[in-house]
Amino acid sequence: QVQLVESGGGLVQAGGSLRLSCAASGLSIGTYHMGWFRQAPGKEREFVAAISGSGGRKDHANSVKDRFTISRDNAKQTVYLQMNSLIPEDTAVYSCAATVWFNDLSEFRKYDYWGQGTQVTVSS
Repeated sequence: QVQLVESGGGLVQAGGSLRLSCAASGLSIGTYHMGWFRQAPGKEREFVAAISGSGGRKDHANSVKDRFTISRDNAKQTVYLQMNSLIPEDTAVYSCAATVWFNDLSEFRKYDYWGQGTQVTVSS
């Protein structure tokens, strides 16, 4: 059974940092491309960042570029999202996802497996 479990969310003041983790089990994470998405109340799910299976390709949404960094440690079956300079607009539930499809990693419909999500709240 495939499981993706996010952790590291919480409440932080604007300007602060958080590091999200996504621990995978039931699959060999190195054969999957991984993504982070977020969804705020009343808004559509939004692409945040993605990383290829080898880690050689990384994509970040324009809204988080230069503030967030995606990375992975295949030996630990874990993907990370380092979030710096957080702003209130970053408040959302953050979910990680796994896909075997390399093209269009920003499209959430391409992903096969999803975690339950972790809440990130940024206060002003």
